[in-house]
Amino acid sequence: MKLTTMTQVTIDGVMQGNGAASDDRGNGFERGGWARGKGDDETRTFITQTYQRAEAFLFGRRTYELFAGSWGAIDQMRAHPIGVALNEAPKYVASTTLTAPRWEDTTVLRGDLAAAISELKAKPGGELQVHGSGTLTRWLLENDLVDEMILIVIPVVLGQGARLFPETGPDLALDLLESRVDSKGVTIQVYRPAGRPRYATA
Repeated sequence: MKLTTMTQVTIDGVMQGNGAASDDRGNGFERGGWARGKGDDETRTFITQTYQRAEAFLFGRRTYELFAGSWGAIDQMRAHPIGVALNEAPKYVASTTLTAPRWEDTTVLRGDLAAAISELKAKPGGELQVHGSGTLTRWLLENDLVDEMILIVIPVVLGQGARLFPETGPDLALDLLESRVDSKGVTIQVYRPAGRPRYATA
């Protein structure tokens, strides 16, 4: 399976609290809900179709709990095409603390996470998708486990909040596979990691 990440980010790279204002107030974050209602019908269709092509989903603990309590529990959300895709596919959680997952068809990955994810990727099939899950996505990038990366960039600058790419971290070159902008200024960029960047020499 191809490991694909899909992340909503601001112009300044923040990914924290994109949904409801109360979803994530960690570290004093007070500017949540910045992605709600953004994007046009084409962007919403793109997001839905991305979920629908997933063979399986991989989550970090926090995003898993958030999704389980919404897409996995609320009837109206379960009936939505995204909810149907999430509920019908196998779900994997990278967590050392989750012991009793409440969402059906969930497997907790423990021990050697890189080996477990590599084993999942070796299975035949479509995509193993990661949505949100910032800490996990950063770790996957650091360990060269991401095959494709979708960034949905919302035209807003927050000035606070956890960023997808930390201030210091590994460097990464990307090949652009697809780019589009919708009628509301939301851009979708699809990248393939391409090793390390080349730097100018003296």
